[in-house]
Amino acid sequence: MVGRRSGRGGADSAVEGLLASAVQQVVAAPAETLEYALDGGASLLAASPEQWPQVGRALLAFAERAVGRCWTAGWRPADLVRVVRRELGPVHLALAVDLIAAEGRRHPAASLDRRWQEQLRELAAEVWWASDEAYLPEFAARHRQDRFALATAALELLRTWSLLPPVSPVGPVPGQQGGGRAFAPAGVRPAAGEPRMLGRIRALLAKAESTEYPDEAEALTAKAQQLMAQHSIDEALLSAGGPAKDAPAALRIGVDQPYESPKAMLLDAVAAANRCRVVWAKEFGFCTVIGFDADLDAVELLYTSLLVQGTAAMHRAGSRRHQDGAPRTKAFRQSFLISYAARIRERLTEATERATADAAAGRHLREDGTSEQLAPDERLLPVLAAREQAVDDTVGRMFPKLVSQRVRVSDGEGWAAGRAAADRAALHGRAGAIED
Repeated sequence: MVGRRSGRGGADSAVEGLLASAVQQVVAAPAETLEYALDGGASLLAASPEQWPQVGRALLAFAERAVGRCWTAGWRPADLVRVVRRELGPVHLALAVDLIAAEGRRHPAASLDRRWQEQLRELAAEVWWASDEAYLPEFAARHRQDRFALATAALELLRTWSLLPPVSPVGPVPGQQGGGRAFAPAGVRPAAGEPRMLGRIRALLAKAESTEYPDEAEALTAKAQQLMAQHSIDEALLSAGGPAKDAPAALRIGVDQPYESPKAMLLDAVAAANRCRVVWAKEFGFCTVIGFDADLDAVELLYTSLLVQGTAAMHRAGSRRHQDGAPRTKAFRQSFLISYAARIRERLTEATERATADAAAGRHLREDGTSEQLAPDERLLPVLAAREQAVDDTVGRMFPKLVSQRVRVSDGEGWAAGRAAADRAALHGRAGAIED
């Protein structure tokens, strides 16, 4: 059900002013007086039961503008929710999803790019309340919050979003064709359903993650890898022969605690295998991946699957003890994942080089997994080289100042166990370094 907006009168304007003043004071408050500012603002907002529905309507109206400013500053729905998940609590998280859904009422679905729509679906960002006046009372009942606690949570959430700095945009802003300020990725397709090849790849990886047999998992993931490589090559040749020149795009992928460095290393290995580049924003818990659209889809799918496999293997190995009988430590797990990522990079590099050589020789992998021999296409290698150069150029424009990130291995047993686990996983690469 879509929430209804009502006409506004003088009382609404007064409540909106009260809310804006409370947010302003909370945003401006230094750490030592923040609690006092929160208590004062929440007390004013929650003081009157009769005024509470108007506070809800004012909150949704204020959030539309606040969230819209975040979009203009380069943030996307999953980014805002990730920040809240890292810094605040479950009630803030539920509020965040609702406020994003409320802002979304301003934009027809057809005006949103495919990945934006996918993020809204994954977040389940829907307007579930009957009317804007009913929002806060209904939310409070759902989450068992009193007015003061809920007003405090709303102010904390708005403060967190208000303090976010601009980030490099990775796609079009809703209502702003072409992507806004600094980056207009022509490779971002409008929402039109997932390509059929990706559906088959997704199914193969799901089976690889669920099977109890390592050999079967490796075979399934290897097949998915082959399809990814062929899909990328097909897209490159199709673009080269088309009337419009394709261009690199970008997406952001969350890299959560713990063990962020090796997880970012694993993402970089997968990205390099698919001719993409990774820039890690550690303070925000995400990596920006730059590449062509079909390759970005492959990175997201394969990284998610390999992270599931690697994390499960790490927990199995970490539950055992060292050779001297001592329990395994955080250093073991960190070293395990670093080694896992390094070995995955090696295997993916081999797989990508082999797939590219086959394609250059005219051996084509069909969607159903069978192969056919075609005439070699002399355009392939120059096209792939040009696309890699285009990705590098886009990285330089988006992130003109980068530094390399090094990681240390402090547990040799963990390194050996991680390398063995990577050999049992499945895969796709080009050597590369994580950048920050």
